[in-house]
Amino acid sequence: MENQLDLFGTTASKLNLKRPLAFFDIESTGTDYVKDRIVEISVLIANPDGSKTSKTWRLNPTIPIPVESSLIHGIYDEDVATEPTFKDIAKELFEMMDPCDLAGFNSNRFDVPIMLEEFIRAGLSFSIDKRALIDVHRIYTHFEKRTLEAGYQFYCNKVLENAHSAEADTRATYEVFMAQLDKYKDELKNDVQFLHDLTNEERFLDSGRRFIYTGGKALFNFGKYKGKPVDEVLRTDPSYYNWMMQGDFALHTKQKLTEIKENIKRN
Repeated sequence: MENQLDLFGTTASKLNLKRPLAFFDIESTGTDYVKDRIVEISVLIANPDGSKTSKTWRLNPTIPIPVESSLIHGIYDEDVATEPTFKDIAKELFEMMDPCDLAGFNSNRFDVPIMLEEFIRAGLSFSIDKRALIDVHRIYTHFEKRTLEAGYQFYCNKVLENAHSAEADTRATYEVFMAQLDKYKDELKNDVQFLHDLTNEERFLDSGRRFIYTGGKALFNFGKYKGKPVDEVLRTDPSYYNWMMQGDFALHTKQKLTEIKENIKRN
């Protein structure tokens, strides 16, 4: 496995990429990706040619930041009162990340879903259907069962300063990932699709994990129709569509449900 001195001065494997890989981390008003909002997002893009680009935004979430969240990431209402909203930076962020596969720390369960919700509110459809999603947390817990701070100490032999700031966490996630490729070089394949498959137990169709993609079919992953093909249910029980659209489901879930319904009409 080829090694090189990376951006942060550590020796690491050279990523085997066919398209850019965007590492990103989000700080938010809370942990409910349907109702909460982003207050900070940082993106570091590793390109196939070995170059890297990065950018960090502080954002006005347009809703109050609970003090318990501020105590974790250190961002208070007054810190973001004059900052742009997600909608203001959505087009720039979309264009930056659209060519990329995605990577983060516990990103499949939170960062990806909340970003999808924000993009939909901004009128943009950011698809993950054909995009590799690498969750560094899944690699980490698969082998070591620890937190990001402990992982940074374990893999990189460094203390993570400014933990829970989006930029520090994004850079730490990148460094941990590169160190994982070195440490587990006999077990991990330096290939984005392999890493996607390893860090995604199942392929969910939507951010709310209400639909799962199995055997070429979208199936319900909850409720009375769990395990049933979505298109078949919408044909036999069309009222279920209305119930979900009026319910407290993620915007991305409703978007995917509507796409399936429209596809039924076309076929």
